[in-house]
Amino acid sequence: MQRSVASFMRRIGRYRFDPADFDITVHEVFVPHLDPVFEGYRLVHVSDIHIGHWITSERLAGVVALVNAQAPDLVAITGDFVSYELDGVADDLVAGLSQLAPQDGTVAVLGNHDHWLGAAAVRRLLQASNVIDLSNDVYTLRREGAMLHIAGVDDVLVGADHLPGVLARLPEPGTAVLLAHEPDFADVSAASGRFSLQLSGHSHGSQIVLPIRGPLIRGPHFRKYPIGRYEVEGMTLYTTRGVGSHTIRLRINCPPEITVITLHRGVVT
Repeated sequence: MQRSVASFMRRIGRYRFDPADFDITVHEVFVPHLDPVFEGYRLVHVSDIHIGHWITSERLAGVVALVNAQAPDLVAITGDFVSYELDGVADDLVAGLSQLAPQDGTVAVLGNHDHWLGAAAVRRLLQASNVIDLSNDVYTLRREGAMLHIAGVDDVLVGADHLPGVLARLPEPGTAVLLAHEPDFADVSAASGRFSLQLSGHSHGSQIVLPIRGPLIRGPHFRKYPIGRYEVEGMTLYTTRGVGSHTIRLRINCPPEITVITLHRGVVT
């Protein structure tokens, strides 16, 4: 652990992008009723950019290049694009996000910091970046008559989520994936029985993960599911460690993460 701390402390003083700072984690999710036409569908998940803090414009450009290198069918971003300022980082955020190049588009929901700094303004930046805002909405992918639904709830911490409205918009047939900034919302979404997968961020993986004890910090809406993969009432939840940081820049045994998730038809035996 001492080597990990020393290495990260050396790196946080730099502003240049280094791909070695980021983990690319690869996961397979088996979905019982996934239509065969979506077998092998590739989602790349990013969260908690917090541009203007540790993530500079150069680091964001590097993150986008890493994401594009994974050949995503879809990019999903689960909120907290900004941290403590908006106007000074707006152009850099748009310049970076605009370079994402998935086959089927980039979708996103907002996080608590986005609301605290101005949800309407952040939504305008997403629109300028060709990012589809899925806050309390549904985006349906169609292939050969089959459907795969990517849904999203607006931020839970500020009380902007409205799952009943999302469920009302969801067509009955087709596998559904949910984006939710806060991971502990999985208890609510899984209880609906409608989603096969939830992607979340918010926790930054705690930023400090200790041997044996695990995540050091658990806060509002990331007490139960702070890091990694969980199975919640038949639904898979993945809480990414995120790519940025806020408040403190220190990470111990918890490097920034870009998550690659491949959907497969079937169940794990």
